[in-house]
Amino acid sequence: MSLLKILDLSNNDISGSLPSDFSCSNMIGVHLSRNQLQGSLEDAFFDCLRLVVLDLSHNNMTGSIPSWFERFYQLGYMILGHNNIEGEIPIQLCNLTQLSLIDLSHNNLSGHIPPCLRSTSNFASLSLSSGEEIEFTTKRNIYSYQTSMLDYFSGIDLSCNKLIGQIPIQIGYLNEIHVPNLSHNNLNGKIPASFSNLSQIESLDLSHNNLQGNIPSQLTELDFLEVFNVSCNDLSGKTPEKVKQFATFDESSYRDNPLLCGWPLQKDCATMESSPSISRNSNDTEESNCFIDMEGFYVSFGVAYVMVLLTIAGVLFINPYWRQVWFYFVEVSIDKCYYFLIDNLGCLSKFKLF
Repeated sequence: MSLLKILDLSNNDISGSLPSDFSCSNMIGVHLSRNQLQGSLEDAFFDCLRLVVLDLSHNNMTGSIPSWFERFYQLGYMILGHNNIEGEIPIQLCNLTQLSLIDLSHNNLSGHIPPCLRSTSNFASLSLSSGEEIEFTTKRNIYSYQTSMLDYFSGIDLSCNKLIGQIPIQIGYLNEIHVPNLSHNNLNGKIPASFSNLSQIESLDLSHNNLQGNIPSQLTELDFLEVFNVSCNDLSGKTPEKVKQFATFDESSYRDNPLLCGWPLQKDCATMESSPSISRNSNDTEESNCFIDMEGFYVSFGVAYVMVLLTIAGVLFINPYWRQVWFYFVEVSIDKCYYFLIDNLGCLSKFKLF
């Protein structure tokens, strides 16, 4: 079927591998999501140079993302989430200037995020039929977007992988992006202050990483932000001011950051700053927490010991009943020790200990 433009076999029970001799020279849309397809992407779709949509999400695809995907110069929607794809994100994807939606979530991708990765609103969907739909997760929910809605929507979902390194500051200059989701990875470093340039952003999820440092105060300038989540990181300092959209976020947006304080958390920043046990970044503070004044310890221990002895002596001197009980206890203890030695002395002599 050399004239076929759109193939939609999604939401079935199709299994097996993708054919290497797939005839798709005129195809602009391939929808194979929610099946049981497996195998590698390495040999499939090589001649599909006109593809605008490639949706293989919710399958069992393995292997890595081929570097030759850069041949898809018209590709606007690459949906490969919920598979078993591994390896690094190929740098060649940066050559796809028409990419609007990138979903690589729930895979086994590793390595760094390419700083040149882009996502931009475009009109690639104009070549699609009016009945086509694409699923994409935003604001914690999965939505089906029709072609008429895709003209003005863009996003990158790299969540639930094994990505490492710092978040590229270049992502903060994708002015048209609506949804960047980098949660559930092993990313470290700081949240780029350049994220304040994402004027169209509606959802920002950076949770479940190893991010450190402060939350940039400039993020309060994001007027369309509806969902914000930086929970389960190592962030520190004060939460953003309770203004604009940030006045609507509750404690769940910031939870499990031990060194984070301020509204809506229950931790007061003034209390944390005055407590030397809170700071993990100062060597002097750590040393002061671990240091024990031994001279003071000996003095306090000696005073307490003497006070206990004087208290016992005072009670025995004043109360004749307890004095009699005490002397009886001492006498009984001496007798028990004496007879214990007598009874066991013979046994000990056999081992030539005496």
